[in-house]
Amino acid sequence: MSPEKYDTKAATGGIETTALSPEVSKVLRSTYLLLAATVTFSALMAGVSMAINAPHFGLWTLLPYFLCLWMTEKNKNNGSGVLWVFALTGWLGFTLGPILNYYLATQGSEPIMMALGSTALVFFAASAYVLTTRKNLNFMSGFLMTGMLVAFVAAIANVFLQIPALSLTISAVFAFLASAVIMWQTSAIIHGGERNYISATVTLFVMIYNLFLSLLHLFGIMGDD
Repeated sequence: MSPEKYDTKAATGGIETTALSPEVSKVLRSTYLLLAATVTFSALMAGVSMAINAPHFGLWTLLPYFLCLWMTEKNKNNGSGVLWVFALTGWLGFTLGPILNYYLATQGSEPIMMALGSTALVFFAASAYVLTTRKNLNFMSGFLMTGMLVAFVAAIANVFLQIPALSLTISAVFAFLASAVIMWQTSAIIHGGERNYISATVTLFVMIYNLFLSLLHLFGIMGDD
């Protein structure tokens, strides 16, 4: 039995329970509360970006992103780490504005709503599956890291190559990997691999962001006449 669960065999006549320990419950609760707050803040920043008709930042998006990511990791064990989480997620939300304006202008709100609903469904389903089954997905670490790196490099390359088939494939791969990382991160919290709620929140938020963008691209292609 995992050390992260209550050892209540003696109290239950030798029957093993699967109740989460107080430490695990605290990390999960803190992660989901911060995640909800950052998603809300990111949505507000996207609205601001749309309202002022901000330009599309392209690859320049990555510079503030990596800076905020580095500062978040550096300060994840102190109070300023939370501020950097909001800086990171707020920036990513702001960069969504031009993309959402583009889809609204060319295809209307349908692909956006479909992507939003599908993202929420995948996140809750993936999280619920791991929380219910208590699956230990630590074995997926190497595969997911390699997959994300390859997909990221391919996405950067396709900015210059502009190959439609490759773009479609990258979006599908990112959607799959993001879903898998959500399950992996949730499993890491349950089984002791992640004890910092700031790091967990950033991972889950970035995966939700990538999942939404990937599904938006896929739905946009499906609805493109």
